[in-house]
Amino acid sequence: MISSKKLLHFHGEDFELLAIKQSIPLKHVFRIARGAKHSAQVVVVLLKYKGLIGWGESVPYGRYAETIESTITAIKTVCTHTKQFMGLAHSIASNSQGAAQNALDCAYLDLQAKLTRETIETRFNLPNPQAVITAQTLSIDTPTAMAEAAKTLEKSPLIKVKLDSVDIIEKMTAIHNMVPHSLFIVDANEAWSIDELRQSADELAALNVVLIEQPLPAGEDEALTELNIDIALCADESCHTVKDLPSLLGKYDVVNIKLDKTGGLTEAVTLAEQAKLMGFDIMLGCMVGSSLAMAPAFLLSPFAKYIDLDGPLLVKDDRQVSFDIHHGLMQPFSQKLWGGITPESNSEASHLLKL
Repeated sequence: MISSKKLLHFHGEDFELLAIKQSIPLKHVFRIARGAKHSAQVVVVLLKYKGLIGWGESVPYGRYAETIESTITAIKTVCTHTKQFMGLAHSIASNSQGAAQNALDCAYLDLQAKLTRETIETRFNLPNPQAVITAQTLSIDTPTAMAEAAKTLEKSPLIKVKLDSVDIIEKMTAIHNMVPHSLFIVDANEAWSIDELRQSADELAALNVVLIEQPLPAGEDEALTELNIDIALCADESCHTVKDLPSLLGKYDVVNIKLDKTGGLTEAVTLAEQAKLMGFDIMLGCMVGSSLAMAPAFLLSPFAKYIDLDGPLLVKDDRQVSFDIHHGLMQPFSQKLWGGITPESNSEASHLLKL
């Protein structure tokens, strides 16, 4: 069951803003190189203007010095710089970043779609997304446990494997032997050294690994310029916004776009467009969250070579309107979840506004 706690309720002259902390239980413990979690701790922002409601979800991330409290403080700062809805977009862009800006930006866009009766795709000149293959994630465990978990995904064509620097090849071999027909993305979350990457690359390629995410710590990846391996490398922690792109040239083939890093869909569109122009492939990623957090990112799927938006499969309880994902095939979401142009508000958002 999703638990909710109201942390901020702001009344402007002509709009209302509510920020809520939600704890969303996970189906299983989720382990990556830097820690484990049993639930997703998210912030939901709701905006009300002219009787219409927009909402957005973000996940504050400790790796980027974010907490629930700091995110709420940033949202409060945005509110103090504008009393009217007309000035809200400027205040969001000028006074927030990261998770706070993401929740605000997505709530604002959802509300604007209802106000203008214009879809988000039309607003940003995006093609309508189609069904796509999303990676499904295995968290860190023993080789045997990871292989058993992989068996449950045997019909999934793309599997993302979280690995630290312990038993890299042993774990991937066990997983590959269990699901030999799948392709794999390995996510090291900054946990490897350049020697570990160099020594394991050939064996990983033979095990159907097609992409390695952020093998080295962000800011310590200069050694990648001299690396020659057969697996594409993806910048995750090293890539937040468009200003990071020049430093990634010659090191990475792919950039991972996450709305919690870019500060929402508005900047993510700019990042995707510029990254493509500079020759990067795109991966769409996510923090662990609900379907509400995935929906805005899904609109960028036509840009992406790799998609990793399986958050809804990791949570025990999702939104009332949620994504349909079956054997890795992710269907387009209903506008009743987010981005709808009809004036009727999402019933779940309306309920949260009454907290």
